[in-house]
Amino acid sequence: MYQMVVLVMQELEKASQVIKVWEKAGVSGITIIESTGIGRERAERAYRDDLPIMPSLTQLLETREEEHRTIFTLVDNNALVDALIDATQEITGDLDGANKGILFVTPVTRAVGVMPSKKRDDDQGDQGEEG
Repeated sequence: MYQMVVLVMQELEKASQVIKVWEKAGVSGITIIESTGIGRERAERAYRDDLPIMPSLTQLLETREEEHRTIFTLVDNNALVDALIDATQEITGDLDGANKGILFVTPVTRAVGVMPSKKRDDDQGDQGEEG
């Protein structure tokens, strides 16, 4: 069964390094999305005393959003999931640290058009085609 590995990073300058180590680990495709979060902004606003009790929709939409990169891929084995987590934390540091980002893995019950992992594909090439 495929699994989706999703990383939401706050350190934008490290995104390209993560992509390189994921490719080196053997993933066949990676998607990168510019994403935003407002968690830190909410925390900063909680300490302000000049905000109205009931802010308008315009005021809520004018909040500064934090920029992130969301990077994800589908993998077809647990060993590759573990390799991606380890490789990611070599770049980002321990993700359990403050403001490092999050990484999660979720099962994918169905996927169409997904290429197998490079390492698995290479291994099958050595064995020949099944007929």
